[in-house]
Amino acid sequence: MKIIPRDVPPRAAWVLEQAGIHPLLARLYAARGVLAKDELDNDLGRLLPPASMKGVTEAGVLLADAIAAQRRICIVADYDCDGATACAVALRGLRLLGAHHVNYLVPDRVVDGYGLTPPIAHRVHAQGADLLVTVDNGIASVAGVAAARALGLQVLVTDHHLPGPELPADALIVNPNQPGCEFESKSIAGVGVMFYVLLALRAELRARGVFTAQTQPKLDALLPLVALGTVADVVRLDANNRRLVAQGLKRIRAGALPCGLNSLFTVAARKTQTATTFDFGFALGPRVNAAGRLADMTLGIECLLTDDAARADELARTLDSINRERREIEGDMREQALAIVEALFEEGEEPPPAICVFDPDFHEGVVGIVASRIKDKLHRPAFVFAPSQAPGKEHELKGSGRSIPGFHLRDALDLVAKRHPGVLLRFGGHAMAAGCTVAEEHLDVFEQALAQVAQEWLDAATLLRRLHTDGPLAPEFRRPDLVDTLHHEVWGQGFAPPVFSEEVEVVSQKLVGDKHLALKLKHQGQAVEGIWFGRTEPLPARVLLAFRLEADDWQGVRRVRFLVEGAELL
Repeated sequence: MKIIPRDVPPRAAWVLEQAGIHPLLARLYAARGVLAKDELDNDLGRLLPPASMKGVTEAGVLLADAIAAQRRICIVADYDCDGATACAVALRGLRLLGAHHVNYLVPDRVVDGYGLTPPIAHRVHAQGADLLVTVDNGIASVAGVAAARALGLQVLVTDHHLPGPELPADALIVNPNQPGCEFESKSIAGVGVMFYVLLALRAELRARGVFTAQTQPKLDALLPLVALGTVADVVRLDANNRRLVAQGLKRIRAGALPCGLNSLFTVAARKTQTATTFDFGFALGPRVNAAGRLADMTLGIECLLTDDAARADELARTLDSINRERREIEGDMREQALAIVEALFEEGEEPPPAICVFDPDFHEGVVGIVASRIKDKLHRPAFVFAPSQAPGKEHELKGSGRSIPGFHLRDALDLVAKRHPGVLLRFGGHAMAAGCTVAEEHLDVFEQALAQVAQEWLDAATLLRRLHTDGPLAPEFRRPDLVDTLHHEVWGQGFAPPVFSEEVEVVSQKLVGDKHLALKLKHQGQAVEGIWFGRTEPLPARVLLAFRLEADDWQGVRRVRFLVEGAELL
């Protein structure tokens, strides 16, 4: 591992500090590209204007017409947290704005697969819908949209994924990544796109005289859901996304949140008053996602939709139980997968340039998480496969991959498909995460083909794990109140949470729970506790550590502890 401190532009840090920003925050913000204090203004009025998103004004007209004619609207969701929150935002928002006939349908991960398919279109039509609205999917659903249109359904696609070579025909599309869209935030999540559609709908209803500026419904009540979906989908937190998340957190901390979210905070043993992006990413998001992985995402959506506190508690407890089951399955699969991987190379040897793992007992709902764990441990692109559980598809394997910087996973799959036609039955994704389906008999060919691409594309520099940090931490900043201040800010993908790095003395170390390294350290001559979760190998007496900060209570006293992220031997 190579620990690399970020560059801090001195002028930007000075400007921020002169504007009243705390010196530590000024340094952190400057290192993340913030040049002026107004970039940190999270006021709703600074959100990008909806009209700059291609198709959004027309979507407002389409939905306003549907509401006026009392047409039946069906939301087709996705089975991850972004899709679930987008569905809940769509239903809550449309009902707030006067829609009386609106319901939803969420595909089954195993039976239906991803997106709007022709069978889904037929199910929507059978429910009596007039208008089909996709959330967090649809941009690649050429056949599904065609089937819906052939059945006489109007179709509104709201999505944020990258389009393929062909866009769905005869549908209204709202997606900032479609050709010709000038909306600046290309990283907005699916739930954020739907929120913008609702803003446009409200503006259209206001123009028609349905509401005035004084009587129009407030849509800011939806922002806690927008914030959760945005962080859980790990989209880049550009300035616009940070504003959406900050506004959602502000309302949650003030107690203004749907009761389902409140119940999820409770079962996760987190406090709404001190809610952070970490709560979204590591506590609430996984519990909602677990429904789509192992059960039915309807459970997650219903939890986000209900206004009955008792029902919300019941659903949150169910989601918590499913998530515990998911963790058990993941833990077993991870151990099994790592055992398979370790057999691929001798101790002391470098791992292969790409990892491919399959076992007939693996669960397809958890392959992506296990691939991520392998990628993190070995710093190699990794694919994990499980048998398809779909009826009639028993001979197929569902694979999910995770990658490292410098290796575009979707492009790698595209090259495999070109070199070996017919091996990949289906594939798609992005640079860092992708999925594919192969016939079991072709798995060896896929594994060899992926390894070949990795051999060609990856060099020693790319395969060296790099950890970017914020450099040394001044001892006067090692205070619980400052840790609370840091946690209060909006951090996430593309706006990384603070990680510091410094040479420290290891005074003592011991294993706790057989798999975590508890440390007593000297940081700039002062004693501090530390822990390295998942580390069992001892550290030398002096080491360059990368660490996050945590404030915890010990025997009634708040103290700062270092959460170790990595180490570089001196």
